[in-house]
Amino acid sequence: MADLPLLSVKRLLKRFGGLIATDHVDIDVGAGETHALIGPNGAGKTTFIAQIQGELSPDAGAIIFSGRDIAREAAWRRAQQGLARSFQITSVFLQFTALTNVILAVQAQAGHSFRIRRAAVDEPALVEPAQAALAAIGLGDRAHVRAVALSHGEQRQLELAMALAMRPKLLLLDEPMAGMGRQDTARMTEILRKLKTQYSMLLVEHDMSAVEALADRVSVLVAGRVVATGSFAQIRADAHVRAAYLGEKHR
Repeated sequence: MADLPLLSVKRLLKRFGGLIATDHVDIDVGAGETHALIGPNGAGKTTFIAQIQGELSPDAGAIIFSGRDIAREAAWRRAQQGLARSFQITSVFLQFTALTNVILAVQAQAGHSFRIRRAAVDEPALVEPAQAALAAIGLGDRAHVRAVALSHGEQRQLELAMALAMRPKLLLLDEPMAGMGRQDTARMTEILRKLKTQYSMLLVEHDMSAVEALADRVSVLVAGRVVATGSFAQIRADAHVRAAYLGEKHR
């Protein structure tokens, strides 16, 4: 990994009235690292990701990405600089084909208006990277299927393909296994295992088997605060973490 982190979040604070959602959070993600963020429901994980991506503005703190503080920049500028996010709730355009969904992401990354033109599906500059993204996540043969006809697991894969089409330096993955059964979770874990050789990732996930398989480091967020950071084995053995989150299932 590089000496300087790709992403360095310092003292990030977000309040909603009297509730402190992220309480002076510090997290680094190195170039080439998969860093998992875990914690109980309501710990502030999605709020944290939303501040990095630009959906929410922090009340204080710095978000240094590729050496630049982006904490006050618009979400679209962050995306063009190499931040791409998948969401906890699937967010694809159900009426469009898988290919068209990814073409929209290619257009957005290039700074074009976020719309589909009839001719777009005939433009190699849009189609080729979209097809490559679909192939990378195992949906190459489903390119012309409307998203509404895809299974839940395939829709989650499609959303990941849209993130890849943004040509990210860092993938922000907010519970990519959410709502999946065992088979789909295993498939997504294997996809991400292959992608981690090419992309840095900040992964929010409840499935501890996936976290163990993917994460180089794990940070635990409880009540808006990071209570521990380390390898999965270190986190699993941490008495504070076990008491606050992991519990008896991970003794």
